[in-house]
Amino acid sequence: MSHKGIHFNISERKILLRLVDILSVLVVLYFVSRTFAFDYITITKENWIWVFVLVIYLSIFGTIFELYDLQKSSKFELIYGNIILTASVTVLFYFLTPYFTPFLPDNRLQIVYFYLAIILALFIWRFVYVSFVVSPRFYKKVLIVGETSNIETIIKAFNDSDPNYKIIGFVNCEVDTTKSIAFKGIKEYSPKDMLQIIKEENISEIVIASYNAETITSDIYKDLMTLLESGFSIKEYTQVYEDMTQRVPVQFVGKDFYKYFPFSRSNQNKMYLFFNSLFNIIISVIGILGGIILMPMILLGNALASKGPLFYIQERVGKNGHIFKIIKFRTMIRNAEMNGAVWSEKNDSRITKFGKFLRNTRLDEIPQFLNILKGDMSLIGPRPERPRFVNELSKTLPFYETRHIVKPGLTGWAQVNTRYGASVDDSLLKLQYDLYYIKHRSFFLDINIMIKTLSTMIFFRGQ
Repeated sequence: MSHKGIHFNISERKILLRLVDILSVLVVLYFVSRTFAFDYITITKENWIWVFVLVIYLSIFGTIFELYDLQKSSKFELIYGNIILTASVTVLFYFLTPYFTPFLPDNRLQIVYFYLAIILALFIWRFVYVSFVVSPRFYKKVLIVGETSNIETIIKAFNDSDPNYKIIGFVNCEVDTTKSIAFKGIKEYSPKDMLQIIKEENISEIVIASYNAETITSDIYKDLMTLLESGFSIKEYTQVYEDMTQRVPVQFVGKDFYKYFPFSRSNQNKMYLFFNSLFNIIISVIGILGGIILMPMILLGNALASKGPLFYIQERVGKNGHIFKIIKFRTMIRNAEMNGAVWSEKNDSRITKFGKFLRNTRLDEIPQFLNILKGDMSLIGPRPERPRFVNELSKTLPFYETRHIVKPGLTGWAQVNTRYGASVDDSLLKLQYDLYYIKHRSFFLDINIMIKTLSTMIFFRGQ
């Protein structure tokens, strides 16, 4: 029954993008060195260190400048600027580290060859990717089987996460099927037509989206078992949701919550915790020294924007509900909360022009390196929230206080993937990312967050 079409999963496409980026650059450089009078970098066994450093730089800066964002990579008009940025910074750093790379050539034209070869290689491959790999022939066609209550949320999350994941239709298992689904582009099918639809539409995967197991009738169960035994892919929607969006769907988790929170062993791993603490100390000392250097500029900017103190101290909730005082550079006008604590909004009139610059670049967070050094915070973790908002949100959002089983962080998985939390809905989205971090916490994820934090600062996405 199943359609054996070719589809690249999210992880496969990210690996494909990264590997072919590297291979295409090396192939073009090899071709240029063989065809033109170019010998700045030659691809040989003896020069493996030069090649290795180039690969590392290309991979790091490609990540920082979001070459491996699948949504952007699927549209050439969104990615070409990032290609130029990646190539430019990669070449710059390659030239600035002659200890690990070849010395600058006497013939400066070779620098131009080197730069243009990298850009050309990336442009050619990404054009092929957009034209071929992202085309409909590689779409994964999916049929959802279950209840209608969360269909819109599920579909939106999947569409936002993977442009090649196409939900073709929905088999409605509700007891009362008199109400049809009002969702553009999604057809509703009867359970008795499921096998026929799979064949006609070349469906390659079924996603079961059901709160109540009783809605899966014996006839539907029989059809699903037939499909499963034939090797057809059938998945549970909360797991698909987590794998695709990289956040835990707490709003879909019921009484069997323990199935969804097998938290990362790193939370109790002494080696991970030791190196995490060591890294926190080293980075916080470097951050404090950097803050001292920048302080005169920030002091002057704050004084010109709005008279008042340089620092802003506020109570926040830390690990295990411990209350501590967070310290930041002030970004709002003086006495901004005379009438009590309120959510900060987009284009908040209380934020000064210089304060907006500090927030966009995350420079206002620099004093929090003192909190990290004191042990109240970690470099990476869920952002600490104010006690009043924690009390409100814990009554509204399930598992909200689970965020407090680890130290709060200066940056985190939620901060690099979503905007500033200015409402309950925003806080729900942040909570999903925070729980994903706690669940999958590791050295690799921490490094990923650090690189994405640099992207946030470079593209002025802080709030």
